[in-house]
Amino acid sequence: MKLTIVGCSGSYPGPDSPASCYLLQADDAEGRTWNLLLDLGNGALGALHRYIDPLQVDAILLSHLHADHCIDITSYYVLRKYHPSGQQPVIPVYGPRGTPRRLARAYDLPRKPGMEEEFDFLRHRGVVEIGPFTIEPREVEHPVPAFALRVTADGASVVYSGDTGPTDALVEIAKDADLFLCEASFREQDDNPPNLHLTGKEAGEAAEAAGVRRLVLTHVPPWHDEQEILAEAVPAFSGPTELARPGATYFV
Repeated sequence: MKLTIVGCSGSYPGPDSPASCYLLQADDAEGRTWNLLLDLGNGALGALHRYIDPLQVDAILLSHLHADHCIDITSYYVLRKYHPSGQQPVIPVYGPRGTPRRLARAYDLPRKPGMEEEFDFLRHRGVVEIGPFTIEPREVEHPVPAFALRVTADGASVVYSGDTGPTDALVEIAKDADLFLCEASFREQDDNPPNLHLTGKEAGEAAEAAGVRRLVLTHVPPWHDEQEILAEAVPAFSGPTELARPGATYFV
């Protein structure tokens, strides 16, 4: 399984990165490569062209419906609907309850059909299989319904925290993951709102408690010095720890 960081800026696009978007790729038994997107936040669709033809995306999994994680689906709707090669086949989009209504409203479309002629909207309910991928969602702690996602292929696992405050659910879903892509939006020194995001230290502690093999910190807002976030996480986790970078790839 190959993970590519398309965008990793927290809360809004930064000067060096789009907002959240992560590309997972794996081959099935016949050798066909499947392309899965975790989130598609502000600015991510343009950057995605650097890594694959966006028409090759097989499915999208949205962790939650804040703009920095989903809003570029409005542009992707245009690409799939009006592409010169013709309207593209419907692909699945998994998300929380209310996803089709949220995205239709964002593009000023009527609720019906909204974007339902371009996307098959499905709710996070349990384990699903898409090509070689097995995906398990787990609801985490955030002001809106939000999900961490565990993606497994060929026995290897990547866990993406989405946006979350500290919660046992995150540790449970990340248990023994090969790679833990974990948000770290806050600093310990600040008076942070509760139940919203993790500090670097809290991300490290979650990784340690889950026994993951590698921690990649993501969703650091541009107003923070990301090295401060990294410095908090490193003492809290005994394994390799690094910051997500746009364009970085990981083979799991």
